[in-house]
Amino acid sequence: MSRPTALLFTHSHAAGMDRAVEVAHAAAERHGWELLASKDAEGSEPSLFIVLGGDGTILHALRSSLDRRVPVFGINFGRVGFLAGVEADQIELGLDRAFAGEYEILDLPGLAISANGETQIALNDASFSRRPRGGVAELSYRIAGEEVGHVRCDGLVASTATGSTGYNLANHGPILAWGVAGYVVSYIAPHTLTARALVVAPGDVLHVMNHRSRDGVDIAVDGVQIGELKPSAEAEVSYLPGLARLAQLPGSNFYHRIREKFGHLAV
Repeated sequence: MSRPTALLFTHSHAAGMDRAVEVAHAAAERHGWELLASKDAEGSEPSLFIVLGGDGTILHALRSSLDRRVPVFGINFGRVGFLAGVEADQIELGLDRAFAGEYEILDLPGLAISANGETQIALNDASFSRRPRGGVAELSYRIAGEEVGHVRCDGLVASTATGSTGYNLANHGPILAWGVAGYVVSYIAPHTLTARALVVAPGDVLHVMNHRSRDGVDIAVDGVQIGELKPSAEAEVSYLPGLARLAQLPGSNFYHRIREKFGHLAV
């Protein structure tokens, strides 16, 4: 009878990574799993992704899991590790429980970004931002056919609940608790006193318009540039439920995590 297979994703520059990989292989062996490096995954049918890294590495693993919806369990070897199941000093506990199947699944939504005849998927966020040497952007957005905002700014971010603690948080946008259906739209450095972030219902489609006549704005998905929104062009953003599966230890509390990672919301 063949053993179940897990893929290992690592942050190669993290301190203590060589030892952590050894611990991961030992834990897999104890529980009867075959553990393969993600680069050696061709032809495999994994049942679990294990990540030793920070949020960027976990996000990379989640994106790699989209076609198969394999659970992703992260052990934080990064700076924040908001998506991780456990911290690095709990690696043995975390691995033992992950390989034993003692975890809960959080279904993560995403966003579909359609521009220039192509569609890309974001798990955290999609951003539309002015170029370093370009002029100030002028962006508007419509929701359900109604123009809601039209502002000179440095850009605009549409974020899922998962990504709301990232770029959106830096824009003073609201944090969406995991499990909240919908997404949030926030401006980057708006040149107005009245611009506010807006939480959008999951069934409502967002249209972003670039009103500049000469300058395009860069489009990025989960922090990776994918193209540009040309002058006078429009992009469409829509909500997609249940794209990826994040594994967490039973009893994991989102609000405790917010406090631990970002501090008290008010003192």
